[in-house]
Amino acid sequence: MDSNLKASLRNLHTALESHGPVDEELQDLLLQLDHDIKHLLEQRETGEELTTTYGLAERSQEISAQFAAKHPTLEPTLRELTRILGNMGI
Repeated sequence: MDSNLKASLRNLHTALESHGPVDEELQDLLLQLDHDIKHLLEQRETGEELTTTYGLAERSQEISAQFAAKHPTLEPTLRELTRILGNMGI
């Protein structure tokens, strides 16, 4: 499952690069979400006890809804990320 999540993050980064700039608020939200997910993956890889994952899937879903309105071509990638987080129980 971690490989799916990593692939989804890579796809999101690629889509963002090819799509062009997004507004600053969404960019900040995405950067924070990206940081939190990468931190979670690092914890899982090292076997550390996971710090709270509360809200990652919810935040991803909220960002996805904002992208659906402002950047509809990017929204499917975020929706996939949300699905993967949900399947992981995050």
